[in-house]
Amino acid sequence: MIQSGRILQFFFLASICVVTYVFMQLSLRKGWKPTIRKITGLEAMEEAVGRATEMGRPVHFTAGLSNLTDSTWGPLIIAGISILGHLAGLCARYNTRLIVSSAQPDTLPLVHETLRTAYLTEGKPDAYTPDMIRYLSDQQFAYAAGIQGTLVREKCAVNVMVGPFYAESLIFAEAGFIGGAIQIAGTGRMLQQSFFAVVCDYNIIGEECYAAGAYVSKDPVQLASIAGQDLGKFVAVALIIVGAILMIFGVDLARLMRI
Repeated sequence: MIQSGRILQFFFLASICVVTYVFMQLSLRKGWKPTIRKITGLEAMEEAVGRATEMGRPVHFTAGLSNLTDSTWGPLIIAGISILGHLAGLCARYNTRLIVSSAQPDTLPLVHETLRTAYLTEGKPDAYTPDMIRYLSDQQFAYAAGIQGTLVREKCAVNVMVGPFYAESLIFAEAGFIGGAIQIAGTGRMLQQSFFAVVCDYNIIGEECYAAGAYVSKDPVQLASIAGQDLGKFVAVALIIVGAILMIFGVDLARLMRI
């Protein structure tokens, strides 16, 4: 049964999927490498790590409170760990100490392997040590207190937070701010993103967290996927503008949207 009012939405979604598939095939078969928009928070990481190196102080990272089996926020944890790989590579390159705080036991093997791979890629496998990763607690405010203590005791020069965060987000963001750390934060939870926007220096907003994995990997297929989605967003914005103009001139859009 075809539901009225959903046909245009269906064709719009199908068109985005087709365009994204075409872009991915062009990357695979023709070697096309699309250029996507810059993500400011990721661009700032190298400068932030360089500052930490100059100050002789560590870099801190955490990927949030949820676990990998969470159907809603598990993918965001994976996106955060992808960004961790990029950050770890920078720390290895500049010989900067890295501290990773974890709230969930099931993420630990993935975090260990990500760090090991990053240091091996930079040609410094011996610089990786398991004690770089600190398991704190899966209890919300015990986790928050642990990070707060780490930021204060270790005098971290950089604090990177990418993943799903809840009420604890403002606690350790404020601790990093008071300690003078450069803070780069991103989450898919928009309520917490508003807290980060107030306190942090750079923000990776919403879907940029998922796009960041493709951005740092420079994988042509992943970049093509992001390019297809971006094109869909531009078209959607254009349709909104056209719709607003038509409404100004009295066009009955309600009849059209019933299609």
